Amino acid sequence: MTTHEYHPIPFPFERRDEADMRARAESFLTEMDQRRSVRFFSEDPVPRDLVERAVETASTAPSGAHRQPWTFVAISDPGLKREIRIAAEKEEKESYERRMPDEWLEALRPFGTDWHKPYLETVPWIVVVFAEQFQVKSDGWKRKNYYVQESVGIACGLFVAAVHHMGLTTLTHTPNPMGFLSALLERPPNEKPYILFPVGYPSADATVPGIGRKPLEEVSVWK
Repeated sequence: MTTHEYHPIPFPFERRDEADMRARAESFLTEMDQRRSVRFFSEDPVPRDLVERAVETASTAPSGAHRQPWTFVAISDPGLKREIRIAAEKEEKESYERRMPDEWLEALRPFGTDWHKPYLETVPWIVVVFAEQFQVKSDGWKRKNYYVQESVGIACGLFVAAVHHMGLTTLTHTPNPMGFLSALLERPPNEKPYILFPVGYPSADATVPGIGRKPLEEVSVWK
């Protein structure tokens, strides 16, 4: 087994004074607190290189045994986006009308969401993230990945932050079941669809629910 060599931290680590650290922390918090999930997108094009940078940022996430068990499939083709919309709406309609228990539907009711997903055609990019359950080598040999759900989840969080930081918007969409994405995007059986991100500019008339976030004292415990 190959043992990885250890190297110095790959950037000039300079310990910041506490005032600078607090300023940076407050700045980042303020920026991310403005992030909202958007369901109304403009058709305005978004350059591919911006989506590439977001994917590269996501791929800086830590992962179990450094297996990096994710694949980001970016779609801009109008025909394929329409196919995704049709398939997603079919599953979502079934979920809203038959699969979801009343408690779930009641929790969603204040947001006014339903099975219609027109933004899947409007948005310039759809990015579907697949979780690689295990690796398959060219000779057919399989190698297990570790902490796949956790690793891909962290990568997705960084993707959301990167998209917001550059001035775009997105939405976490998880139609259930999502097997149609594997078929439409021709992904191998060792990958499972994890989440779907529409990425673009908000439409001129975009609105978001008037909701707040839990304060620090409700989401933390200090011992």
